[in-house]
Amino acid sequence: MTALARTIATFFGVGLLKPAPGTWGSFAALPVAWGLHVLGGFPLFALATLAVFALGWWATAVATRGTDDHDPSEIVIDEVAGQWIALWALSWPATRHGIDITALWPGWIAAFALFRLFDITKWGPVGWADRRGDALGVMLDDIVAGAFAAIGVVVLAGLYHGVLGL
Repeated sequence: MTALARTIATFFGVGLLKPAPGTWGSFAALPVAWGLHVLGGFPLFALATLAVFALGWWATAVATRGTDDHDPSEIVIDEVAGQWIALWALSWPATRHGIDITALWPGWIAAFALFRLFDITKWGPVGWADRRGDALGVMLDDIVAGAFAAIGVVVLAGLYHGVLGL
């Protein structure tokens, strides 16, 4: 494995933290997401997410080439991409309405918790993607988990602001 692929796959070494490297990877993704959003709003954040997905796919393929384990625990770039997808549900409206994204702090907690829930349980399509057994599957299961988490954030926001009127 090349040093560059290892650095990307472990998100600059975060994946080497124990226990629960996936949770550490998701947590480390949060301040970087905030910084990207502050620098360029949703457009920059979305482009960065796509770039992380592409780089992560490459780095995961390189890191797992010739091994029996298609998804070693130290590879957390997939968690970064998935967590960022979950945060799109905050970045888009914050950018569109000129809201300080830190004011949406309950959404950050929901995005993190829901993403981890879907990523760990591998429910439905998340599990299907994970069972591909290749580098694309490693990345896709977290993208799907992130999409489910984003939908969950939107539903919870709708319930809180719409149904409850708060």
